[in-house]
Amino acid sequence: MCAKRPCQCEGKKKAKVKLADGKVRSIQHMMMTSFWHPDGTPMSSQQFMELLFGKLPEFFQNEDELRALWSEPETRKKLLEGLAEKGFGKNQLAEMQTIIDAEQSDLFDVLAHVAYALPPLTREERAAKAKVEISTHFSSKQQVFLDFVLSHYISVGVEELDQEKLTPLLRLRYHNSIQDAVADLGSDVGKAFAGFQKYLYQDVA
Repeated sequence: MCAKRPCQCEGKKKAKVKLADGKVRSIQHMMMTSFWHPDGTPMSSQQFMELLFGKLPEFFQNEDELRALWSEPETRKKLLEGLAEKGFGKNQLAEMQTIIDAEQSDLFDVLAHVAYALPPLTREERAAKAKVEISTHFSSKQQVFLDFVLSHYISVGVEELDQEKLTPLLRLRYHNSIQDAVADLGSDVGKAFAGFQKYLYQDVA
């Protein structure tokens, strides 16, 4: 299953999609299809959403499990790899971001919206809520670094929270000196980097 860029010249029109749970999702109605079946036949945005909705229970059983999986870099990575194997790779999920008008949101919001009809939050909104918790759970120097991480998360996306991004972010923040970073933040900076992420995805309702 592959995704092609939607035609932006057609304009955006809202369409309502009711999935098997009886809840309605709102999508951008694309005049030209963005998705394709493995046999090359076109698939509508609604059909793609319905297909994704049907597959998600294979990966998590409820909203709490989704939040827990997405909050840990390693389990998030495995979830994304599993979805990609089923035909829902990052490109397809990014297309769905556009379709549900959530380009400034997290890929978590795509899954949560499709699975449970949760309204998407922007990455900036998530970061603002997380900063409140970060201020009470981390040292002042760690807070400064995590704020730096969040700025990259807001501008780039959830991939900036991958465990593999920790060293590049430390080098960027500390002028290419990991030694200075460890001296400033402590040897448990990796634990802090992974640990703060749960505050981005906790249910604050």
